[in-house]
Order: sequence, then C-alpha cells, then structure tokens
Amino acid sequence: MSEPQKLRVGIIGAGEVAQVIHLPVLSLLFHLYSVTIICDISAKNASHCAAKFHIPKSTTSAADVYTSPDVDIVFILTSDEFHAEYAIAALKARKHVMVEKPISLSMQSAKRIIEAEKEAGGPRVFVGYMRRYAPSFVQAFTREVATIPRVLYARSRDFSGPNAQFVSQSGTFQVQSTDFPPGASEERTKRLDDLFAEAFEGREVTLEKKRYCRFLGSLGSHDISLLRETLGFPESVAGVSANEPFYSAIFNYKNKSGEPFAVTYESGIDGVPNFDAHLAVYGENKRVQIQYPSPYVKGLPIIVKVDELNENDETQTREILSSYEDAYTAELKELHACITQGKTIKTSAVDALEDLTIYDMMYKKYEGI
Repeated sequence: MSEPQKLRVGIIGAGEVAQVIHLPVLSLLFHLYSVTIICDISAKNASHCAAKFHIPKSTTSAADVYTSPDVDIVFILTSDEFHAEYAIAALKARKHVMVEKPISLSMQSAKRIIEAEKEAGGPRVFVGYMRRYAPSFVQAFTREVATIPRVLYARSRDFSGPNAQFVSQSGTFQVQSTDFPPGASEERTKRLDDLFAEAFEGREVTLEKKRYCRFLGSLGSHDISLLRETLGFPESVAGVSANEPFYSAIFNYKNKSGEPFAVTYESGIDGVPNFDAHLAVYGENKRVQIQYPSPYVKGLPIIVKVDELNENDETQTREILSSYEDAYTAELKELHACITQGKTIKTSAVDALEDLTIYDMMYKKYEGI
C-alpha cells in the first residue's frame, strides 16, 4: 500500500489557535502534513513556534508563505479581518487554503474569496468548522435526528466561559508576545471598520453592532453552521437580543411535514469555567442532544444523549460516544482527503457564505429593518 501524499503547509498566524490547536494536531498527523513555514506579525511568536514544532522557516511576511514553492496549502489562522486578503492572495498564488472560521465578517468579502477560488481554477478553500467533523456529530447525532418524524423544537446553546481557563490547563504552554510593528493596531482597526461598513452596508455602524458582528464571527459561526447542517436554512428570524456578553435569537423553521417550529439560539461568554455548548433537537417522543466540551483540552469526549419513549411506554436514556478522536483531528484528516483525493468539501467558501447571510438576517431584525 502506497504512503499517503504529504501536504506541505504554510501557516499565517502563530497565536492561540495555532499554538494550542493546529500545530499540535499537525505534528501528530505528520504522515499527512509537514509544516514548512510559519508567519506571524510577532517575530517572537513565529520563531517560538518554529523552534517548538521544528518548522524550517519563520517570517513576519505573509507573502513569504503564499509565494513559497515549498507550500501546497496555506492555513490562515489570523484574526478575522485578515482572512479575505490572505485567502485571495494564496489562491492567486495557486495554493489551497484552509481558513479558520469565520471565513470573514461580511458577505461581500466572502464573495470575493469565492470569486478568487473560481478564477484560480484548481486551488480549493476549506473553512475550519471543526464541530461539523466530530465523529459523534457525523455518525450518532445525525443518525438519531434523522429518526425523528416531526421536529417540534430545537435549541442551540454556547456558553463557553473564559477560554484562558481551559488554555492554561491544556498542556500546550502558549506564549503571547507583543513585539508588534508600529501602526499594527491602527491597521487592524481600519480593516475591521471596512468590514463593518460592508456588513452593515448603507446603515449606521454603532459600537453595539460591531460587538454583535465580532461575536457572531467567533462563537456564532460554530453554532449557526452546525444548526444549518442539522436542520437546514431558517425560514426567517423571529427575534433577536443583543446584550453583551450574551446574545440570543429565535429562528423560524419548517419540519419535513411543512409544519412550523422554532429554534432558540443562545450564546455568551461569562467568567464561569463551565463549557456548555450543545445542540438539542426535540421530537414528539424523542430528544437528541450533542454536547461539545472545550476544544482546548484534548481527549474530552463529545457525547450524544438520547431521551425517548420506548415501545413499553417507558422513559429511556442512552449516551452514545462514536469516537474519542477530537474534532480537529477528524477535520484535518478530512481536509487531507479533500485535497489529495478530490472529495467534496462540505465546509466550502460557498457553504460559509450561508452563515453570513443568516447573520445579515439577524442584524436586520436587531435594527428593525
């Protein structure tokens, strides 16, 4: 049996998600990937990661990554405002792209990525929605939800608590350097303001709207994307509440029989280190819930819980664990297969645009439009 093709990876962004998640996973998947270059605005961050993970080259220039002849795929792990520029540049350089969610913060910028992918005519874009690749979601959860004849209600909750609490106990020993070049903060603000202007095109951009946009790009992108794959695109948004640091919404859906049902979305970040992220779907005689633990601590199982009325009219509870394999490992294995074997990318740029479309529906409901 032949050895799998190794994909040569160039990484842009050496911050938390790189140090705590992707670099450790890529190291464990050494038979599928080799990281050849890493870039960060902080030279100290980049050189630290290069030394720790045995990466041959570090740089502070993103162009060094996407123009390198030793790179097949560019991982974009930067903050949101840089995603579109770097994704488009990488595609123009004939590189595949793995961009961490969200793809961007505005529909317009996402469409520019989609257009660049079409123009590239070969390189592909994969968006990092790892929860949708977790074995317990792909197998047990979707299988159990499919057996509900009439969905009556669903709830999406994501109360993540303080990430720092989990990261500090993850065993990854992240470093956070601040040797940023002059003007970096101003450039970031300018980029964000440009995206906000697009997200709220032709409307006033308030501080509350900026916070709403950033929040949906962080936790919201996990939840809305997972909701879409499970139940499809909502008919409409019935109402929203944006009260930092908690946000909620009610979506209108229709089940297989064409009957209306509601989905409650609730999310927020407080100071309690209890990671409560789940999606629950309710039928007449069955409830199915998938519970996600913090992704910053490896080895925590993703459990599917089923409560149902059995054939004896008894209440029955089952817990299903499809695999101990973490969602990021499953995701990057799927990414490798998509690039090397031509598999369809379910979390494509076109797919990710649907999240931004839902965000826009939520913004307009918040604004009373």
